[in-house]
Amino acid sequence: MPQPLRLGVVGVGHLGSRHAQIYAHTPGVRLTAVCDIDLARAKILARSLHCQAVRDYYALPGQVDAVSLAVPTSLHASIGLALLAHGIHVLIEKPIATTLQEANALIRTAARKRVILQIGHVERFNAAIRAALKYLTHPRFIEVHRLSPYPFRGTDVSVVLDVMIHDLDLILLLVRSRIARLEAVGIPVLSPSEDIANARVRFASGCVANLTASRISDESIRRIRVFQEDNYLSIDYKAQTVELAHKTGRTIRRIHLPVNRRPPLQDELAAFVRSVKLGQPPIVSGSEGRTALALALRIEQTMRRARH
Repeated sequence: MPQPLRLGVVGVGHLGSRHAQIYAHTPGVRLTAVCDIDLARAKILARSLHCQAVRDYYALPGQVDAVSLAVPTSLHASIGLALLAHGIHVLIEKPIATTLQEANALIRTAARKRVILQIGHVERFNAAIRAALKYLTHPRFIEVHRLSPYPFRGTDVSVVLDVMIHDLDLILLLVRSRIARLEAVGIPVLSPSEDIANARVRFASGCVANLTASRISDESIRRIRVFQEDNYLSIDYKAQTVELAHKTGRTIRRIHLPVNRRPPLQDELAAFVRSVKLGQPPIVSGSEGRTALALALRIEQTMRRARH
């Protein structure tokens, strides 16, 4: 039997602990270590998952083949570069980094060491998105709402880098056209950086995307609607449902597409494991993560210029 893939998780807060729990129950994988600056927290998780707990990620080389990196965004580059330089495959939670220079360094190091660098744009693995993709052939107008209550975590970056970036990644995947014009507004409410933002992106193809992201909402909404010349699709990321409306004669027919609902994070991590084991390119590459980051940073710059 082949040896199991040795996995580690660096950063075992809310999201990182979920990574660890999924790896611990993934066939062909051995969760070897969890790492966190809060060693007591790491030890509690390690005991429940029967693995090692360490405080310093420098203890991981030689102990793991691959790592999920779920630390604050400001630490993605420094820790990611150290792990990649040791020949460790890395899945970095979105966004890839805080600057394009950091993203470039991560991509170059992964290429030089010939290891997998996957970025955690989890909505790519959402079953509703997968069910809708074959119908999303010629978007003309895209409307996105991603609203949630204040998380009290992940607020070291703006709402654009925190949550809107999920939708930016998907829109860039769907439209595949140069950005012709960009407008954006945003304001901080509870954080030093923006907690609510709206961006309007016009592409050279003529498609327009309007995105609203908020982490100070009373309710949780994650929805994208895509309008095309002969139909439109309404996709609920959270409920994993897809409604397709299309013209039939002089009437509009609405149908619900079949969706094989699955936990997106579970499928994302399975794809990472598969890429590492087979040596295949990841579904969300470092370059794609950089492209989404570039647009997110441009939105941040635009809304801050507008505010000042």
